[in-house]
Amino acid sequence: MGNELLKLEGIEKSFPGVKALDGVNLTVTAGRVMALVGENGAGKSTLMKVLTGIYKRDAGTMTYLGKKVTFKGPAQSQKAGISIIHQELNLLPELSIAENIFLGREQVGSLGNILWNRMYTEADNLLKRLGISRSSKTRLGELGIGEQQMVEIAKALSFESRVIIMDEPTDALTDTETQALFTVINELRDADYGVVYISHRLKEIFDICDDVTILRDGKFIAEMPVAELTEETMIELMVGRKLEEQYPRIAVAKGNVQLKTDNLSADGVNEVCLEVCEGEIVGVAGLMGAGRTELMKAIFGANPVTGGCIIINGKKVHISTPKDALEAGIAFISEDRKADGLILGLSVKENMTLAALKHFSHAAGQVYHAKERDAVNQYIETFNIKTPSRKQAVGNLSGGNQQKVAIAKGLMTRPKVLILDEPTRGVDVGAKKEIYQLINTFKKEGMSIILVSSDMPEILGMSDRIVVMHEGRISGEFTAAEADQETIMACAVGKTR
Repeated sequence: MGNELLKLEGIEKSFPGVKALDGVNLTVTAGRVMALVGENGAGKSTLMKVLTGIYKRDAGTMTYLGKKVTFKGPAQSQKAGISIIHQELNLLPELSIAENIFLGREQVGSLGNILWNRMYTEADNLLKRLGISRSSKTRLGELGIGEQQMVEIAKALSFESRVIIMDEPTDALTDTETQALFTVINELRDADYGVVYISHRLKEIFDICDDVTILRDGKFIAEMPVAELTEETMIELMVGRKLEEQYPRIAVAKGNVQLKTDNLSADGVNEVCLEVCEGEIVGVAGLMGAGRTELMKAIFGANPVTGGCIIINGKKVHISTPKDALEAGIAFISEDRKADGLILGLSVKENMTLAALKHFSHAAGQVYHAKERDAVNQYIETFNIKTPSRKQAVGNLSGGNQQKVAIAKGLMTRPKVLILDEPTRGVDVGAKKEIYQLINTFKKEGMSIILVSSDMPEILGMSDRIVVMHEGRISGEFTAAEADQETIMACAVGKTR
């Protein structure tokens, strides 16, 4: 234990208009878990791409197992024993779990025939090690997102790597799956593997990591044992300033009921009655599969309503498509920004204004480009979106900055009701604060806001009222003063109140 497996020193990488990495260091030691933290755009993903050979570094050195190295691509770094588990899943849903794990390196006999039984046995052993009860013959598409993430981890373990990099590995995992992952990480530590753990969930850093490397604006800030830090000091090193209050809830006098659902039913939603007033934030809590997203999609016209009705400002409205919802004054920010929220090949500007072009056009349909540019520039500044320009393709931004663009896109439509589904997933602490402050700005202006979140402190810290869902129904409702974590969890598992 304690041997240096991998060392990056003075790494630099520039792109047109931006220096992404400026003298960055990272050390990975056998038998220790190194956290890599920083705000969105701090350089974490770029550093990993330099390490694995996707990007060629401009300066600096990499030493792996005592030798200076330069990898020419991910296949080469993986073969050398460095595996990365990406935040975005890299799997094929029509193939079996085993086929996904061994894709491109299937085990074959002397005649070139695939040794299916041996492959299934090895894949089953990997799944068992991760606490997954599925057969490796199961089609991957039958698995939920959390289980698919565990298959990615099984795939990385199958390479018998010395260094394993985990990029936001718990983003889509349940608490049970997260604990199973932590058990595996502890096993890897005990077996003298080196683990790099990238996460915005600071509690996890303190739960599972030994050391932490902190980046800010592409620069190396610090490397130290986690035991020497508090959450507050880590945040301060990450953002370069003190964050006074993590959840800045403000008191606003509630107005009229803006949105009401009356016994609303849809796929995964059973007779839900929900009210949201002007100037109110209603938090929606519940476990994965409770029906929270399904309810939001039904309100937004993306999930067909099978019963009940939706009432906006006292009037019953018929919403069968997202276009109907936008015209009724409802904006929806999806939890899956890449699939539902953004067009990655279009620019930041084009994504932001796509659903709101009527606000920048006159009757003949011509767009007022100067007005559009001014609005986009204002959101880039307000949200502190890290982009070389508004013309940058949104797919080139970091995940957290993409999320900010997705939220700005919804706000551009000037909605009466704003639905935010997991708005801060994968977003750093500084950006979260900026998003919360913007939410408060619109709350003061009388907007009705629904906040769906799996982050319990976020729900408790920002909501004026909290409803809890279980199996498609509301199982509890509380004011901010009444709610606490234990009561919400009790309702989330089906104990109604």
